[in-house]
This record gives sequence, structure tokens and C-alpha cells, in this order.
Amino acid sequence: MGLPLDDIKVLELGTLIAGPFTGRLLADFGADVIKIEAPDKADPMRQWGKQKDEQGLWWPVQSRNKKSITLNLRLEEGQQIFKKLVKEADIIIENFRPGTMEKWNLSYDTLKEINPGIIMVRTSGFGQDGPYKSRAGFGSVGEAMGGLRYVTGFPDRPPTRIGISIGDTLAALFATIGCLTAVHERSRSGEGQIVDTAIYESVFSVMESVIPEYLLADYVRERMGNVLKGIAPSNIYQTKDDIYIVIGANADGIFKRLCQAMEQPELAVNEKYATHIARGENMEELDQLIEQWTRTMPAQDCLAVLEENGVPSGPIYSAKEIVEDPHYQAREMIIHAEHPVLGEFPMPGIVPKLSRTPGQVKHVGAIKLGADNEEVYARLLGFNEEQLAELMEKGVL
Repeated sequence: MGLPLDDIKVLELGTLIAGPFTGRLLADFGADVIKIEAPDKADPMRQWGKQKDEQGLWWPVQSRNKKSITLNLRLEEGQQIFKKLVKEADIIIENFRPGTMEKWNLSYDTLKEINPGIIMVRTSGFGQDGPYKSRAGFGSVGEAMGGLRYVTGFPDRPPTRIGISIGDTLAALFATIGCLTAVHERSRSGEGQIVDTAIYESVFSVMESVIPEYLLADYVRERMGNVLKGIAPSNIYQTKDDIYIVIGANADGIFKRLCQAMEQPELAVNEKYATHIARGENMEELDQLIEQWTRTMPAQDCLAVLEENGVPSGPIYSAKEIVEDPHYQAREMIIHAEHPVLGEFPMPGIVPKLSRTPGQVKHVGAIKLGADNEEVYARLLGFNEEQLAELMEKGVL
């Protein structure tokens, strides 16, 4: 059985994270994703992150399942070739600053005349319109202006970042949702459309109730470290072997089970802890009681007791613990693909899991820039070796 998106052809422009991560998600489920890079300016992601044997270790994760071609969109001849590719495509992904595609004579209005069904997924810092549209907007800026960094960290310290590029990733997820929504709608209308995804809006979209809290309750959510105001117990707790574990027992029923696990059932009926509101008001004192208990035993013993009593809990994993965890292994969340230089290459598995048509990682993507030029241009546009050589000589490919 084929993969669910194997009838979809994608032209991926742009560099680094947000746009290409959208392409990766589509490619995981079978879309024919053709990554286009300038012949004289490869995607910097090829060199980002740690390296081994001069090979970037982030690139294969981001480029998996994709084909790689080169095309200079700054040249008119390159633009004409791109238009020919658009005739054969379903989706264009780009994450340039707004106006870049228009500068290259590749606006959506121009491209939809060539292919009325084309879907253009446009990811930028601030969207395709509005007073900030021309600003450069990396994920870090989107995280800041989307509200996430303001609430991340501890109250006595400056705002901090999360340890991954979460703004770009959120934008890619929303772009993928928009893309697949547009594909579904096209099946009814026959027409494509623009999917306009802004990084700051993608971050803002997951900011829970911060806006009604401010506008209706005059409350501005602040940095609170490992807790949320009024939500208790939900924190990290140190164990006897100096390991921190997470316990989330803020619901009434779960809190009762936590008290049973602690062999202190009287806490569940104590007026200071018996209700959700009371626990929130007495959070600090309650957390101290819980940590007094967790510090009486090693982390694994403590987690075993919590699991036995049905209390949501877990260790805080680094990459080492993730790799060693049997559940990750059973769920195939660390998979391997063959790398031409590094051999067996480990990477995150595919999310989500489809029961009948699951995604698949077939290869780590092209390590060499433009590795698929001959195959793609011959298959889609009928170019022969002589034409390809001429285009390369002129700097078009």
C-alpha cells in the first residue's frame, strides 16, 4: 500500500527550519518533496549543529525523504524553469521575507495563472501583510513577541529560551495543518490558495488563556519557573539520589491517589489541600511536603510507587535516557536510515502514527547539493545531459 501523500508533489524553497520542517513532515507521509537550493548558496542547515566527520548531524533529520536540486531564482532563466516545475507541482513551500518571491517575479498571482490548483505555503516572522511584514523574523523573535519567552524562566531572573527552536517548529506545524487543509479544500473547489503562517502567531496561538486573563481579570501571567500559578501539585521534586522527577497531581482524584502513595491520606481531606483552589493557594507548603516524601527514596523506587497508585509522574530525560528507554524503542521513536558517510544514522521516528498507512523514512536526503538534478529535471521537464550542462555553466543550476 502506498503512503498517504504519495500523490502530492512539493517544491520546497527557503532555508533553515520553519519552511523545511514543513517539507519534512509532508515527506514523512510520502509526499514527493523536491528541495530547491541556490547553486551558489546552500541551505545553512547543512552545517548547523554538531558535526561528525565533517557532516552536519541536524541536516539528515531535516532533509530526510527529500530530493535535492539546485536552481538560481535570482536569474530570469531560473525563474522560467521554476514556473515549468510549478506546472507539475501541488504545493510550494517558502519561508523568505515577504516580497522576495514577488521580487523574483514568482508571486502567487503569477504562479496560479500557470497552475490554478497550486497551494503556496508562506511562512515568515510576521505574516504577509501588516505593519511588521517586512521585518526579519527568526524563531527567537517570534517566541519573544508571541509571548512565550515572557513566561519562560524563573521570576527572579530574566526571560529565557526553551532549549530547542520551538517558534520555528510551531510555525511548521501550523503551516502543515494549513497546507493539508488547503489540499482537502482543493479536492472540492479545484483551486489552490495561499497558506500564510507567521511565526509570532504560531507561538501566540498556544499561549493558553493569557489574553482573557489580562483583559477580563487584569492579570498578567508572569514567569513562575517549574509551576503554574494556582495549579498544584505540579512541579519537579528531588529524590534521595539527587534526581528530579515530575509529578502532576492537581486534579482532586489524582491528588487523593498521591496522598495514598505518600501514606498520608489525611492530606486529601485537609482544608488547606482538599480542593483545587486550596492547593493553589498553599502550593509552596504542599510542594515542600511532597518533596520531603520523594527525598526518602531513590527516583526509580519513588516512580514505581507513583505508577502503582496511578499518579502521573516521570523522570526528566536527556538524550541518553531517551535512547535507553524501552518505551521509545517499542514505539519505534528512534529509527535508523543509511547515511553515505556516517553509516547507520539515528533520528526521531515519525509522528503521528497512522494505523493503516503509517509514514516512512526511506533515506536521509541528499548529502551533496543538487544530487538529484539529473533525475528530477529529466523526469519532470525532459532536460537532457547537454541542457543540464549548459544550465550549470551559466549558473542557472
